[in-house]
Amino acid sequence: MTKNSPSSTGSKWTGMVPVDDTALAVTDTGGSGTPVIYLNGQFATQGYWQRVIAELGTQWRHITYDERARGRKSKRSADYSFEAAVRDVDAVLAARGVDRALVVGWSYGAFVAAHWAARNPARTLGVVMVEGAQPHDWLDDAMEQRIRKTFRRLNLFMPLLRPTGLTPRMNAAQMADCNIELGKLARERELGPVLDSITVPARYVVASGNSLGSKGDEQEIIRASLDGVVARNAHIKISAKVASNHDAILKKDFLAVAEAAREVATLDHGPR
Repeated sequence: MTKNSPSSTGSKWTGMVPVDDTALAVTDTGGSGTPVIYLNGQFATQGYWQRVIAELGTQWRHITYDERARGRKSKRSADYSFEAAVRDVDAVLAARGVDRALVVGWSYGAFVAAHWAARNPARTLGVVMVEGAQPHDWLDDAMEQRIRKTFRRLNLFMPLLRPTGLTPRMNAAQMADCNIELGKLARERELGPVLDSITVPARYVVASGNSLGSKGDEQEIIRASLDGVVARNAHIKISAKVASNHDAILKKDFLAVAEAAREVATLDHGPR
């Protein structure tokens, strides 16, 4: 399952992994358990996964990292595109000597997980998509302006939090561009074919209620798109719909996320 090298079977490792013009802060628990790589929310950090990791325990090998300009240590880059985020999965796995992994992504990370799994079926044990990768045309001109306005407002206090790693070292325009790009990637004509092409076991864990920045029933309308996804692709199922909202799901419903990971792992029939 992993390459025969000290980095793939040793004890816990933390360090920087170079990729393109930057370097990413990575943590690898090591060991011989099933490798899991965790993909963060758009501006979140690897610390969000601590409850899921604790629940799954030491029988798994947990690999987390902070994306470009996120967290306290990952470096800035000239490229914050979605394709760069997908490339970063390859860079981290290669650096840690992992051939095949279970991919677990939340929010933005769920989109990255879906794309990576669709492109790399032979390297994917399975995929868990937590409150993300739901195909829906939610981006229009009015929403784009709303996103830009929101990030301009947030940028007034974000510099105060950047030394803590709680906010990215990106400016308002860069953060808005990332969010708008995600809206384009979420469109049914873009994301639908990606999800339809997944050929490994895949599970969704879906939240309830709104996320930061959403209004009314926007979030529930987006989630309803998954009915068509699971109807078209037998590899994909909804593992759970939980009580917490989009932003709190990894904190309050980590048990459901861990259970989805266990479920997917039992279904893997790839090479060992």
